[in-house]
Amino acid sequence: MTNIIDFFIRHKNTLLFIFLLLISLGLTFQSHSYQRSKFISSSNAVSGGVFKVRNNIESYFGLKESNHRLINENKKLREKILNFQGENNTYIFPDTTGFSANYTIFNANVISNNYSKLDNYILIDKGGKDNLEEDQGVITSQGIVGVVEKTSKNYSRVISILNTNLAVSAQLKNSEHFGTLSWNGGNPNVVELSDVPRLAKIEKGDTIITNGRSLIFPKGIPIGNVINYELDEAEDYYVVQVRLFNDMTNIGNVYVIRNNSKEEIENLNYSDE
Repeated sequence: MTNIIDFFIRHKNTLLFIFLLLISLGLTFQSHSYQRSKFISSSNAVSGGVFKVRNNIESYFGLKESNHRLINENKKLREKILNFQGENNTYIFPDTTGFSANYTIFNANVISNNYSKLDNYILIDKGGKDNLEEDQGVITSQGIVGVVEKTSKNYSRVISILNTNLAVSAQLKNSEHFGTLSWNGGNPNVVELSDVPRLAKIEKGDTIITNGRSLIFPKGIPIGNVINYELDEAEDYYVVQVRLFNDMTNIGNVYVIRNNSKEEIENLNYSDE
């Protein structure tokens, strides 16, 4: 308390000057409309700048919530796309009233991603309690990522497309010729489509998609573009080099696909065994 009193005593002249200055300014603004308008304009500019900075800060910290909303919206749109596929692998959006969807989409986040080994895996933050099961396809907005191999209550392990043990049925987008897609352990951006019949018309730049012949991926999920192809004369089949649309070294948000008709189809396939 003594220090505060000493401060006022030492600076009494300065404090008195500031006090009188504020009073004079107040009287000036009250009695002169021009000065008052300038003061109001200046204060509005300052307050506007403060509000703008505050809004920018709030917007920055709200990005996570906004991103979450966008992911959920994309999930719903992707379900519509998968469930309403038209001719020539194009998609339509008819009225969904009373429609029982064949596919359900779950969104998840990648918490671990391997891509430098021969057999790579991805760990995601959704599991059994989120209705994830083995043999469900995993994709991004760019294309396929892998297949759920194992689940716990809260997490799932995905066998990556960059795993030499994974094979996916795929086809040329511009025809029904298909083959087996796999990775040879080399470039993480390139996979191989083998066993494509010699009759198939292939050109560099052609798009490769899933062909829907398995219960994991529906038809039409993008995979990549043809960058090279060779004819195996002995086998009479093409081996096609495909550059993935996905950058498998940079995977963040993913979508897991559940085929709601899987159990029914499997029961028919194995009913006579």
